[in-house]
Amino acid sequence: MLAIIDYGVGNLRNIERAFAHVGVEATITSDPEALHRATRLVLPGVGAFGAAVDELRRRKLDTVVLDAAKAGTPVLGICVGFQMLFDEGHEFGVHRGLGLLPGRIVKFPESKLPVPQTGWNQVQQTQTHPLLRDIPDGAFFYFVHSYHADTTVAENIVGTTEYGFDYPTVCARANVMGVQFHPEKSQSAGLQLLRNFSEISSQ
Repeated sequence: MLAIIDYGVGNLRNIERAFAHVGVEATITSDPEALHRATRLVLPGVGAFGAAVDELRRRKLDTVVLDAAKAGTPVLGICVGFQMLFDEGHEFGVHRGLGLLPGRIVKFPESKLPVPQTGWNQVQQTQTHPLLRDIPDGAFFYFVHSYHADTTVAENIVGTTEYGFDYPTVCARANVMGVQFHPEKSQSAGLQLLRNFSEISSQ
């Protein structure tokens, strides 16, 4: 079972419909027992890092993600769900993340580029990974965010995007994966990524 974690934050129905479009049944649930039984987990998220991670912890669903990661269950974080996988987020203060990926989430620096970044941008693949199978290097995905991942652990960076500078937008560490963009809004490339995730085996 592929489960989408419902903790009151995120566009869950759009993700569910995107999986259905590629022939994958996904269940939206906040039931810890159902989530523990799942063979794959999707952690969505929109809005502010602190509010999202606080709500995840308030519902005690952070332990579900941590247990799944430890058990080798494939986990995919999307947008703020991706950001929460890191050690900490610096949006409206400093907030502790899940610590599954080393690094922090920081705001885009002041520049002539508008923040938030909203719209289509490319992902340059920095290494081969099953999450990006059959997706062309430089494919476009849809972004909406003001904060970005900052990590120096190169082996965890699978793809980067240029927005004034190159920053990580696809990261993976063993069975834990995340993308800064919205695959459910990214047409064929996003659908292929979701299909790929549904086919990744437990470790």
